[in-house]
Amino acid sequence: MSRNASRPRLDPADLPPLRWLLGGLLTLLGISTVLYTDVDAGLLMPLAAVVTLAVLLRPRLPSRVPQLVHTLAFPVILGCFALDLWLELELLPSLVRLDILLLIYRNLGYRSRREDLQLIVLGLFLVIVAGVLSVSPTFAVHLLVYGACALSLLLVLTLEAGGGPPERIGVADVRNVPAWVRQGGWRARFRRWFAVLDGQLAVLGGAVFVLLVAGTTLVFVSLPRFQLESGLFLNRVITKKAKSGFSDSVQLGEVSAIQLDQGVALTVDVDDPAAVPRDLYWRMIVLDEYVDGTFRMSPALRAQFGPERLAAQQPGEGRGGDTRTTAWTLYLESGVSRHLPLLGPYERLRFRERQTFRASAPLALVALREDPVAMLAFRVDGFRSGLVLPDPGFLARWERRERGSEPGAPLQATLPGSGRDRLLLRQGVDILGGAEGGAVDFARRAAAWLRERHGYSLSPAIPPGAGDPVVRWLNSREPGHCELFAGSLVLLARAAGFPARLVTGFRGGSWNGYSNSLTVRNSDAHAWAEIFDESAGGWRRVDPLASPVADAGAGPDTAAAVAPQPDRSWEARWDSLRVFWYRRIVSFDQRSQVESARGLWAAAAAGFRESRDAARASLEWAAAWWRTAWDAERLAAAGGVVGGGLLLLLLWRRHRWAFRRGPGRGGREAAVRREAGRWLGRLAPAAEDDPERAAVIAKLQRLRFGAAAGWPDPTASFQRARQLRRRPGQPARFNRS
Repeated sequence: MSRNASRPRLDPADLPPLRWLLGGLLTLLGISTVLYTDVDAGLLMPLAAVVTLAVLLRPRLPSRVPQLVHTLAFPVILGCFALDLWLELELLPSLVRLDILLLIYRNLGYRSRREDLQLIVLGLFLVIVAGVLSVSPTFAVHLLVYGACALSLLLVLTLEAGGGPPERIGVADVRNVPAWVRQGGWRARFRRWFAVLDGQLAVLGGAVFVLLVAGTTLVFVSLPRFQLESGLFLNRVITKKAKSGFSDSVQLGEVSAIQLDQGVALTVDVDDPAAVPRDLYWRMIVLDEYVDGTFRMSPALRAQFGPERLAAQQPGEGRGGDTRTTAWTLYLESGVSRHLPLLGPYERLRFRERQTFRASAPLALVALREDPVAMLAFRVDGFRSGLVLPDPGFLARWERRERGSEPGAPLQATLPGSGRDRLLLRQGVDILGGAEGGAVDFARRAAAWLRERHGYSLSPAIPPGAGDPVVRWLNSREPGHCELFAGSLVLLARAAGFPARLVTGFRGGSWNGYSNSLTVRNSDAHAWAEIFDESAGGWRRVDPLASPVADAGAGPDTAAAVAPQPDRSWEARWDSLRVFWYRRIVSFDQRSQVESARGLWAAAAAGFRESRDAARASLEWAAAWWRTAWDAERLAAAGGVVGGGLLLLLLWRRHRWAFRRGPGRGGREAAVRREAGRWLGRLAPAAEDDPERAAVIAKLQRLRFGAAAGWPDPTASFQRARQLRRRPGQPARFNRS
């Protein structure tokens, strides 16, 4: 018999609406995982969410769906999948969209047990895909919620299967509304479920789930990490398009469009924060060919990349000049670019596993073959950042060109083809004083002139008319974005006879005061210019939008480190969770395992020492207090404490059944029944010559199993049972239930 006879019992009629609700929640959780991926499902996701919410709130809606819809559903869904696969030529995104269509269809009819199991599998597919392609820390919470709902639905299905055959309702007879749909609304059902809920069972189930998650986490932490998407060959069936401003061809406005996104693009761990340079310029792509508002990477520049290789590391150009090598661990988010952001030349670059890439030492660039489908972690040792990027090869060619002995294509890159545009550029050079003073002086004058004539705006207005758009903006007073400033400086430098090129990447970054790491956002996307400085033997960075002091620098290779200003905003708190996820979960190797194990052991040892010291201090205080001379006041205080404790103990022993009330315990009535059950278990069966014991047991049985209206006095019954229990020679207990 139930331990709480007053609580309503779970009825088989309570299970179908609960199963319907859990199925809808699983559908919403499943389709929402697409947000973690780059799969284009912009129309299907809102449609699936609207349909699922509608049928959850109005369970009668599936009965109003025409039978023709269910007849044509399968061939239409199959045709949509085939058409999608033929148009997009990408298997995994097409499978994801097919899965969403199937989830929509499953929610348009009253599901059987088998169809609920199918719904769990369909949602689980989306969860697995999102988990493989995403390393977001929020996905871990998402996965736990989905797992809890799926286990709850399986429990309901198991209970329903044990209660008899289900109501046979499916897509073949959707107009036959189930009985539970016709019986009240969700408010009454929630009240019924809350009344049926057993708090002890809920707490026990939650504890089991927490222990299961904890055990799984320990197993997960004890295993080394590997690239799951490579192990499952998902990089062959899905592609991620990089942002258009970080490709081999950049049109005006594409870099500035990235600045509208506040998402994280790059997270950087530095083992020595003092090595962080004053000016952070993360170079990704170098573009030297210009045609009608578009900068491209010329074939000559592409030739400076080495052959494509499959390796886990790439050697650089030696140490960065410091007495010790600083290690930088970079976490590049997916969907940014296949070009890696680097500060300049480096000693060595290492990936977590082998990658297919090409590297260029003269350009200090590394480009992967394909855009990474998930977060890419790599380590760079010995960055050598500065204003000048040495290029001995170009210097030798430039010197031969000046002597007239350089064969082949000219080293001077392209200018606008219109004669009028070239004339306007030469007029601008004359205004700046010509090429006198060399490339460095000309670049400073040109940057200052551009800052004086133009303001900054992410939405510039290029004057209409014929000719090159950059030249038209250059000869106006309109504000502009970074591409217009940098592109204008490149064209002015070329018109003055100095080689120049455009560089795109990121500028700056914020120092997270919680995780002690750098956070670079998409809003930090930037474009700047590089002009060849013959006296320095390399390409000098010139940023027209930077301050004149930063533009000038303290020398050719300035990289003076400054103490970064920590960011302690709420956004930084959330980003610190991302960094923890990357450090301890995504990039968790054997070294991290050893460090974590040592940290846990040190924390446990410190806790043990603190507990031991606290216990020793308490004993010493008690001993000192006891040795102190006793007077009337101390005796009265001690007597009051002892008397109060004894009084509380006596009250608990006599009336503890009235205090045993907790969440979901049923109040006083349930406490009386539990106390009666305990005394029935403690008292032996009454013998034939012991009518007193038989009478007490009968009263306890009425308290345990009878209606509350006919109860005897509980206090007197329990006191009498206590007296009988103290009699010597009591036999063993028997089962009270």
